[in-house]
Amino acid sequence: MSSFVIEGGYKLSGEITPQGAKNEALQIICAVLLTPEKVTVHNVPDILDVNSLIQLLRDMQVKVEHPAADTYTFQADAVDLDYLNTDEFFRKSGSLRGSVMIVGPLVARFGKALIPKPGGDKIGRRRLDTHFVGIQKLGACFSYDAERQLYEIEAKRLKGAYMLLDEASVTGTANILMAAVLAEGTTTIYNAACEPYLQQLSAMLNRMGARISGVGSNLLTIEGVDSLGGTTHTILPDMIEVGSFIGMAAMTASDITIKNTGYDKLGIIPDSFRRLGITVEQVGDDIHIPTHDSYEIETFIDSSTMTIADAPWPGLTPDLLSVFLVVATQAVGSVLIHQKMFESRLFFVDKLIDMGAQIILCDPHRATVIGLGNRFRLRGSNMVSPDIRAGIALLIAAMSAEGTSHIHNIDQIDRGYQNIDKRLNSIGARITRL
Repeated sequence: MSSFVIEGGYKLSGEITPQGAKNEALQIICAVLLTPEKVTVHNVPDILDVNSLIQLLRDMQVKVEHPAADTYTFQADAVDLDYLNTDEFFRKSGSLRGSVMIVGPLVARFGKALIPKPGGDKIGRRRLDTHFVGIQKLGACFSYDAERQLYEIEAKRLKGAYMLLDEASVTGTANILMAAVLAEGTTTIYNAACEPYLQQLSAMLNRMGARISGVGSNLLTIEGVDSLGGTTHTILPDMIEVGSFIGMAAMTASDITIKNTGYDKLGIIPDSFRRLGITVEQVGDDIHIPTHDSYEIETFIDSSTMTIADAPWPGLTPDLLSVFLVVATQAVGSVLIHQKMFESRLFFVDKLIDMGAQIILCDPHRATVIGLGNRFRLRGSNMVSPDIRAGIALLIAAMSAEGTSHIHNIDQIDRGYQNIDKRLNSIGARITRL
């Protein structure tokens, strides 16, 4: 198990460029299974989850080429469906939650799919109901082998249907959308997720020949087509990494510029950091964060405590709440962090409390942070990263703390952040990988 050793208290300076969006990449890579023609994808992040999914496609006999550092080509013209029955497939796909999104493309194009119960972050129960119920409405039959913990899905021909999703699941919407583009007739998905990731996936599928309308809204209409062709696609900058860098700059009192952020696709993220008192300056498509000697949490007219909560897009993404929480520990003022989606995602706060943060964990979904400003700095500690997003939050805390910190199980961070130690060290951080 790898670890980071972080010497805290060093300011950052210079420019840093976010990687391609992890969540978009996982969807886009699964979508290449929908066509036998070549698909070229640019700005692919070099991270563990994405690399594992690409290797899974290789094992399925998808032709994969890597002509440039962040560019891949895929051609799924000879997919080996028998590989889905192997123990190796069960093991590899079971350790990667994003692999569930191969179900929609496989069922739509080949009429069958197998998928083990997927893994991923241990942040609470993560339902697959939305995926499965939506694809069932298109005519697929599901069966579950409890002994092998395996789902088997079959369909002679998917047919369009109307569906109202019980939750605006991003990966669920993507899976259903990829199944529906090759279904017979018209599919209507209401309460669909509409994150930029879904907008990007829809735009790519339309370039491949799909007929998707309502893109960017929560009501998608898909007119099924018989086949899809190849295309070229460029993945957006990762909004989660952009937000992580904003918080990191504020907490370490650094002056940095975040390059090529895809600012128009960041939604409410910049304004949410401004509510914490952080100066976020847009310069074209870049973001400049000046040095903050201190930053004060905004209060309402009646001086009530601010609440920062996640919500379906265009609300605040839940993947950034861990960062907002840690950034608030060094602000002036108090804030209630309300994580609505996952019941275990806030349990990492005990590690921040050990570092000297003033946090009250109200229940599994809510934590009150009493920001003490720079009067009391966090102190170095020995920690274990429980998931990707808590891991980056702990790294930010360690970089701002007095003394040396150790973060173990950093494979969790590597799953979502590309060469994060090297990139931060290049602008002044002191992070050693063991």
